[in-house]
Amino acid sequence: MDRTSNRVNRASRATATPTLFYRDQGSGHPVLLLHGFAEDGAIWDNQAAFLSAHCRLIIPDLPGCGRSAAVPVANTMEEMAAGIKELSDRLEIERFVLIGHSLGGYIALAFAAQYPERLHALGLFHSTAYPDSEEKKASRRKAIEFIRKNGAATFIRQSTPNLFAAYTREQHPELIGATIDRYAGFSPDSLVAYYEAMLARSDRTAILRQFSGPVFFIIGEDDTIIPLQQSLEQCYLPSLSHLHLIKNTGHEGMLESPAPYNRLLLDFINFIHA
Repeated sequence: MDRTSNRVNRASRATATPTLFYRDQGSGHPVLLLHGFAEDGAIWDNQAAFLSAHCRLIIPDLPGCGRSAAVPVANTMEEMAAGIKELSDRLEIERFVLIGHSLGGYIALAFAAQYPERLHALGLFHSTAYPDSEEKKASRRKAIEFIRKNGAATFIRQSTPNLFAAYTREQHPELIGATIDRYAGFSPDSLVAYYEAMLARSDRTAILRQFSGPVFFIIGEDDTIIPLQQSLEQCYLPSLSHLHLIKNTGHEGMLESPAPYNRLLLDFINFIHA
């Protein structure tokens, strides 16, 4: 699709680079949303439906996820950040807001380390700049062995309920079931590659201290994946932080609490461009 048709159809367009599928919808200030581990860009569907009337959204499927090509064997946060820069260059977007959920936050931090001049602001949703503890590394290695032995579908069925708050598990089990159904066919090789990339990632706390723009943190009060104390501590590192703690929410707040997420994201975008 050429640039002319891109401009005409931006309000509802999905396309792909040679390796990266992405959606480009809405108009106005550009915001790029990065999904987390064992997900694809559809995790942002609630936000896309709401925000596309207010800004331009770029929502890629990361390599090996959704409709994007297989994840490379040698895959690091820095390489994935370079892929996001390549996408923004292709779309001729000079500066934008970059929001990452979980793994997407790790990539966003790597992007901020390498290309800070490209960012108006940074957002970490259920994510952390801290490196893995030894306990966390052991847990990831155990998960890798489980996936290799039992496959992706079994892993997704067992791990997905833990991503949600107890409230969601009790009141909205259908949401968890739908998430399992969507991602049960995930590539086991991609899951392993991303686990290995997370194991190798660097401490990024210095990036939060150095970043000159505002940083937007959303924390699920019942998130068992990212320790609450760690999430709160990192919010003191940037020179300008926006922090929101969401009740009855685990690690998948975009699905569990879409209304407050939509409102808070729009408020943040409006603040940046006021």
